[in-house]
Amino acid sequence: MIIITGAAGFIGSCTVQKLNDEGHRNLILADDFSREDKNRNLTGKQYLEQVHRDDLFQWMDRRRAEISFVFHLGARTDTTEKDTALFDRLNLNYSKEIWTRCAAYGIPLVYASSAATYGLGELGYEDRHDIVSQLHPLNPYGDSKNDFDRWVLQQSETPPFWAGLKFFNVYGPNEYHKGRMASVIFHTARQIKASGAMKLFRSHRPDVADGAQRRDFIYIKDVLAIEYFLFRQSGVPSGLYNVGTGQARTFLDLATNTFHAMQLAPNISFIDTPEDIRDTYQYFTEASMEKLRRAGYDRPFYSLEAGIEDYVVNYLLEERIF
Repeated sequence: MIIITGAAGFIGSCTVQKLNDEGHRNLILADDFSREDKNRNLTGKQYLEQVHRDDLFQWMDRRRAEISFVFHLGARTDTTEKDTALFDRLNLNYSKEIWTRCAAYGIPLVYASSAATYGLGELGYEDRHDIVSQLHPLNPYGDSKNDFDRWVLQQSETPPFWAGLKFFNVYGPNEYHKGRMASVIFHTARQIKASGAMKLFRSHRPDVADGAQRRDFIYIKDVLAIEYFLFRQSGVPSGLYNVGTGQARTFLDLATNTFHAMQLAPNISFIDTPEDIRDTYQYFTEASMEKLRRAGYDRPFYSLEAGIEDYVVNYLLEERIF
């Protein structure tokens, strides 16, 4: 059996569908399942059982001999949340419990880290283990992810295989429930539908033009391909892995291509970045992907243009789930 935590969320529910598409039905889905807008992501998917996240550890203890793999994708992901105790409970300590069981029971583990661990990128964006203790995330969410990565690297007892995935800016279907934390592509399409226009965050740095803030945007279908590559791992080294494309693109590129996918002329203006995130706003991220390539992953990534076209035309315009 394969466990997926955060199974009703964005990446989790898409992972369930990917596993279904590859012929896997022996899935155990863990989440809190209290939000109907998230549960919609599981429509039509095939699995064995839903387990409330609070009951998962006891479930694993009882059924440990039957578990073949764990995708730990559940977390509190709100980058504006300031309650460190919440992050300690849901991100750090919960993840430690998952790790401890996978190590004790010999279960391979893939878990969600984040590019938020890199902070302003003072040390670059290489998924090296030796810099983890020196990183300075910009918010409690990033701290919680880096705290777990740091703890993992200190452990002598490990799962037989493990990979911590440093997700960069992931976009794609099944993020309808994420509100403010949904991708800019999602918000662009929504704003265009409502008003025919899009407002991007203005730059508050003199060396960066409005809309020229650059991020490494990765389409969910590339994320799923990477996850499945690691699921089928044979000789892949355990460790932290960036999950991006290796090519930063501007928010202006992103919004413009969303208009094009909707067959509309761009109508883009700028507003001030909200004060609660302005001081911790990343103006540039770009994943170093050499480590994953060395491990044997050789598929090309969706271009921003192709990813947006697929997302908008095949999912967003009809609000279809994956």
